[in-house]
Amino acid sequence: MQVTPWKVEGAIDYNKLVKEFGTKLIDKALLKRIEKYSKLNPMLRRGFVFSHRDLDLVLNDYSSGEGFFLYTGRAPSGPMHIGHLMPFYITKWFQDAFKVNLYIQIPDEEKFLAKKELTLEEVDKWVIDNILDIIAVGFDPDRTFIFQDREYIKGLYTIACRIAKKVNISTAKAVFGFNNESNIGIMFYPIMQNVPTFFEKKRGLIPSAIDQDPYWRIQRDIAEGMGYFKTAAVHCRFLPPLTGIEGKMSTSESDTAIYLHDSQEDVRKKIMKYAFSGGQATIEEHRKKGGNPEIDVSFQWLSIFFEEDDTKLKKIHDDYKSGKMLTSELKAILVNKINDFLRDHARKKADAVKLIKQFKYDGKLAKKMWDFEKNNL
Repeated sequence: MQVTPWKVEGAIDYNKLVKEFGTKLIDKALLKRIEKYSKLNPMLRRGFVFSHRDLDLVLNDYSSGEGFFLYTGRAPSGPMHIGHLMPFYITKWFQDAFKVNLYIQIPDEEKFLAKKELTLEEVDKWVIDNILDIIAVGFDPDRTFIFQDREYIKGLYTIACRIAKKVNISTAKAVFGFNNESNIGIMFYPIMQNVPTFFEKKRGLIPSAIDQDPYWRIQRDIAEGMGYFKTAAVHCRFLPPLTGIEGKMSTSESDTAIYLHDSQEDVRKKIMKYAFSGGQATIEEHRKKGGNPEIDVSFQWLSIFFEEDDTKLKKIHDDYKSGKMLTSELKAILVNKINDFLRDHARKKADAVKLIKQFKYDGKLAKKMWDFEKNNL
C-alpha cells in the first residue's frame, strides 16, 4: 500500500491509514451530533466519509455561534471522472447543511510541477472545463469563491511567504517524500495549498480524499503560532476502479473510470465489460450460491453514491446475495443510475457557463476576496 498526494497503489487498508496518519474514525456518536443539524448524507452514514481531524471541534464552534468555513480543490490535468466528484458532493452537503462559506482552489501549477510530461498549456486547456464540472455540483454562488492559483497569486503570496518561513526542508521531505531529485517548485507547492486555510479567522473544514491529508499536517503544526486555528478535515475513501475494489479510479487507465463526458453507450460498455463482479461463474451456480456484494464494484458504487434510498439498497443487496438477482441485472441498475446522473450533470454544466463569473469574480464572497485592501491579506 502506498498513499501519497501524488500516488495511490495497492490494497488500501483504511484502518491502518487512520493509525499512520493520526486521524480518527467518524463514530456513531459524532454522526448523531451532525444529524442534529441535517439529515445525514449517504456517504456519511454508510462510512464512505470515514475519518476526520477535529470535526468535533467544528461542531462545537458552530453550536457556539463562532461558525466555520469550508475549503477544497481540484488540480486540473485532464477531464474529470466520477471519482473526482465525491469530495465535492460531500462539501456541497456541508455547505447546504450549515450555510457556510466555501473556498475552492484550482491549483493550476500543481500537476505541471508534479508531472514532467505535462505542459502549462495542457493544464490551461482543462481549467475552465473542470471548473464548470465543479459548479455543476450546485454550490451557493454567493457563499463560494473559486480561484486559480496563477491568476489569484496576489491574494495568496503574502500568506504563502509567512507560512514558508516556518516550514523547513526536512519537514517537507519527511511529510511528502521529497528528495534531491524533486524540483524546487513542487517543494514549495504544499505552501500554496495551505494558504486557503488562513482565509478566515475561523476553523476551516476540508473535505477531501485521504491521500490529501499530508498537506494539513504542516498547517496544523504552525497555525496556532500564526494566530489561526488548526484546520479540521473529513476524509473520503477512494471510489474503487471498475476493475476491482482495491486502489482508486485512475485517469491514466480510462477503462477503469467513468468520465463525466462519457456517452450512455460508453457507460454501458465499460460497466458490462470491466465492472468487477461478485457473482458466480454460471447462472446456475449463482442462483444456488448467490453473489458477494462486498467485492462487487457495481454494488459498491450504488452504496457509495448512486442509490440514496437505504431500503432499495438493502433489497438489491439481499437479492444479489441470495442469487435472486444476477450480475447482469445488478450492472444494468448501475448503468441506468449513472446515465441518469451524467445526463443531469451535463445539463447543469451547460447552465454553469453563465455562472462562472459569479463564482470567480462577482459573487458576494468573490468580491470580498478580490478586495485586497479590506481583505487584509
